Order: sequence, then structure tokens, then C-alpha cells
Amino acid sequence: MPMKYDQPDWATMHIFNPMIAFATRLGLSMRGSRILAVRGRKSGEWRTTVVNLLNHDGQRYLVAPRGNTQWSRNVRAAGGGELRLGSKREEFRVEELADGAKLDVIRAYLKLWKMETGKWFDGVTHESPDDEIRRIAPDHPAFRIL
Repeated sequence: MPMKYDQPDWATMHIFNPMIAFATRLGLSMRGSRILAVRGRKSGEWRTTVVNLLNHDGQRYLVAPRGNTQWSRNVRAAGGGELRLGSKREEFRVEELADGAKLDVIRAYLKLWKMETGKWFDGVTHESPDDEIRRIAPDHPAFRIL
């Protein structure tokens, strides 16, 4: 069964992400925003995109709200990448979470970024029952930063 992938809408692609990326490149984090740099799984070239870094229970996570995105595929293949904020660069490795381990991470992610990303979680919110979050967990890759 193919994994879910939601194409970004026009406003996300041409207004919101470029604004957040600009601020993040200047060193201004918007509630955890970072520039993710990762080698392309086919080309080997650096690819960059804006991501929301989640700090939860003393750990850091990346969650793909739109599903099996290019960045999530590249991070999975590379096993890590680089997080950038202004001129600061942090290399990292990841461990992909199993679906059963995503419950608290997705709930925390939705609580923090419901306005920005909630529309890609099929009506599930941070207040939804555990069963609803478990239902959508397979559609949203999540990685713990090591």
C-alpha cells in the first residue's frame, strides 16, 4: 500500500514556507523552525527545506505532517542530515519511530503546530482519542534525533 503524501498548497509553497525559511536563515527560529539539509537519496546533492523541530520529553523529533515527503525519504535513506539556524549547523543522525511509538510525539506536534500543519492530519488534533492518533500514525513519518 503506498504511503500518504499531501502536496503542499500554493500558499504554503509560495508564501508561508519562504517567509519561515527566510527568518530561519537569518537565525530567527519560529517556534522551533530549522532548515533541514539532507543529501538526496538518488542525486547525492544537498536538498533543503523548512521543518518544525519538536522538543518533547527531553528528546528532539522531526515529524512529516504531509506524509511520506521527499525530505522524509531522504532522511530515512541518509540516516541523518544537518539542521541549520542562521550560521549554526548541527549534524545529526536519526532513528525512525515505529508507528506504535508515535502516539505522544504526534500529539505533542499537533498541540504545538495545529494552526500551521493540522490540516494534514485528517481532522485529528492533540485532543483526539489515542485510537485516532494511532490510526493516522502510519501516514506521518517521525524521527528521533540522536
